[in-house]
Amino acid sequence: MKANRKQQILEVLAAELESKPGSRITTAGLAQAVGVSEAALYRHFASKAKMFEALIEFSEESVFGLIGRILKEQQDVEVRCYQIGTVVLKFAERNPGIARLLMGDVLLGENERLRQRVGQFFARLETQFRDLLRHWAANSTSQKLRSDVVPVANLLMAVICGRIAQFVRTDFKLAPSQHWEDQWRILSHAAFARHGD
Repeated sequence: MKANRKQQILEVLAAELESKPGSRITTAGLAQAVGVSEAALYRHFASKAKMFEALIEFSEESVFGLIGRILKEQQDVEVRCYQIGTVVLKFAERNPGIARLLMGDVLLGENERLRQRVGQFFARLETQFRDLLRHWAANSTSQKLRSDVVPVANLLMAVICGRIAQFVRTDFKLAPSQHWEDQWRILSHAAFARHGD
């Protein structure tokens, strides 16, 4: 029952983040939405920061679990990068409240550690792109291709983060995956078309 209540609190927190864009989430408001007292909230989570941290952990487990599956099932680097980008964008699309959390707008005035945790999530993702591109470039004779690994990985992250930021900024009207396939064609041409150079 305790685990179920914790799960319920996190689901309500995510729903509150989604339904009240731009609003600050208070423990009093959250307790009311869950249907328990503030004291009951604190029996499950020591602080609001711990609740946010649990949502970030859920994001990490979900996204990087799916990425692990992509890496096992798919060998082509270009397809891997596309599928990883798709996973992140679709995760944000299915979890608008968590997208707000990952973009950091609800973390203003919160524990600095939370901002660092979100930063680690995106840094880990960028490292994944960099490693894939580095491995791919190592098999190329192009010196330029090898030198482009870091900026290309950063460009992929900038586009993905930008899509999620637009989603949050438009109060979840502009879906992150909208135009992704067309944008990927442009990105992949820029990133991968030089293989023969």
